[in-house]
Amino acid sequence: MGIIVQKFGGTSVGNGERMKNVAGIIERTLARQPVIAVVSAMSGTTKSEGTTSLLLAASDAARKGAAFARELELMEQNHLKALGDSVREGAVRDEAKQFVIDELARLKSFLDAISVIRELSPRSQDNVLAVGEKLSARILTAVLNDRGLKAVFTDLAHAVPDDEASVNPAFFRRLQGLLGERCRPRAGEVPVVTGFFGMVPGGLLGAVGRGYTDFTTAMIAAGLGRAQVDELQVWKEVDGIFTADPRKVPSARVLSSISPAEAAELTYFGSEVLHPFTMERVVSANVPIRIKNSFRPDAEGTVIAALPAERANRVTAATVKRGITVLTITSNRMYHAYGFLARVFGTLAEHGVVVDLVSTSEVSISCTVERLEDPERVRAALEQFGAVEVTPGRAILAIVGEGMKFSTGTAGKMFSTLGTAGVNVEMISQGASEMNISCVVKEEQAVAGLTAVHDAFITAA
Repeated sequence: MGIIVQKFGGTSVGNGERMKNVAGIIERTLARQPVIAVVSAMSGTTKSEGTTSLLLAASDAARKGAAFARELELMEQNHLKALGDSVREGAVRDEAKQFVIDELARLKSFLDAISVIRELSPRSQDNVLAVGEKLSARILTAVLNDRGLKAVFTDLAHAVPDDEASVNPAFFRRLQGLLGERCRPRAGEVPVVTGFFGMVPGGLLGAVGRGYTDFTTAMIAAGLGRAQVDELQVWKEVDGIFTADPRKVPSARVLSSISPAEAAELTYFGSEVLHPFTMERVVSANVPIRIKNSFRPDAEGTVIAALPAERANRVTAATVKRGITVLTITSNRMYHAYGFLARVFGTLAEHGVVVDLVSTSEVSISCTVERLEDPERVRAALEQFGAVEVTPGRAILAIVGEGMKFSTGTAGKMFSTLGTAGVNVEMISQGASEMNISCVVKEEQAVAGLTAVHDAFITAA
C-alpha cells in the first residue's frame, strides 16, 4: 500500500497528552501502511503563548535591544513539561530533553547577536522560526520511540540549496522533489518532519506566510507523487469542512467531499480550509487531501479531490468574511476616462490595500477591503479621483458550488431568500469561475443572512 503523509497542527501537538494522542494515530496508521508525519510548532493555551508567536516576539525584542528572556523561559517550560508528560523511558526522555535545552541555548546566543547589531534579516528570522518545529518534531520522535516505533527526527531547516536565488514555481517544483526523496520512509521507519522547510530567498514568512507547515506537507506529497502516496491527511481540531460555520449555523454538516476549486473559494471568502497555494501542489500531483480531527480520529473527515461534473452540487457551502470595509469613489469624469481603474488600483496597491470584490458604474467604483490600517490616509490618496466614501462594518456573504455553472436561478433564489430574511444587499458579485455568488451586507446581519441561504440551498436540499 502507498504512503500516508500526515500533517499535525500546533493544537494537535500542544501538550504531552496531545503528543501521545498523535502518536497513537500514527501507530494505528503504520499498522496498515507507511507514514510520514509532519508537525507544526506547539500551540499554547492562547495564541500569544504559542511557540511561533513567542519566537516572533523574542526576535522582535532582540531587534529592538529589549529583553526576550521571558519568551525563552516559557518555551523551555512548555516543551520540557510536554516531554515529561508523554515519554516514560528515561534514556529516550533525557536525550530529547538535552536536545531542547541545547536548541534553546543556541537560540539565545543567536538572539544575543541580533540584539547587538539591532538588525533582523529575513534569513535570520527564518533561523529563529525553525526552532519551533525542531522542538515539536524532536519531542514527537521521542514519544514514538517510547512506544517502540522506529521514528526518525527529520530536520528540513537546511533543505533549500544555497544556490537558489529566487522564489517562483520552478523553485517549488525543484524543492518538492528534494523534500519527497529526503522524507521517503525506509525500512519501516517513520520520518518525523519539521514543518519548517528551509531558508527561502526573501524569507519564509514573506514567501508563504504562517501556513508554511501545510505547504511543506503538500510539497512532500507532491514530490513523491500519486504513484507512491495514497493520501495527504491534514489533522486539525475540527471534523472536516462544514457546509457553513457550525458555531453560527446549527444545521451545518460535515462534507464528505469537496473539489479543490470549491475549497479554494471557501478559503478566499473566510473559511479556514487550506491555502490555495498549498492545495495547488497536491492537486497537480493528483494526490487526495483528507481533513481529519485529531481529537476524533475515527471520524471520516472531508476529502478534497476532483469531482465528476455530475456529482457537483449546485451549492456546496456558504460562508461569511467579516471585518470588511467598502470604498466607493464617485467622479463624473469617470465615464470613458482612460486608465481610471488602473490609477485607482495603483493607488490602493501603493498603500498595501488588498481588494476582494469590485463593482463599477459609469460614475463610480466600489470595492471591498479586509484590512484598512489608515483609512484617512487612503481616503486622501483616492480623493484625487473624486468623492470618496469609506463604509466600515460590512461582511461578504458567499455561496460556493461547482454545480452553479450548470444551474439557472441560483442568484435570484439567493437574493430573494436574503430579502425574505430582512437582510439588505449592498453590493453583488459573481466570480469569473462561475462557482461563487457573493454580496456585501451589514456585519450585524451576516449571521442571519448566512443561516437563511444555508437553510434554503443546503438544509432543504
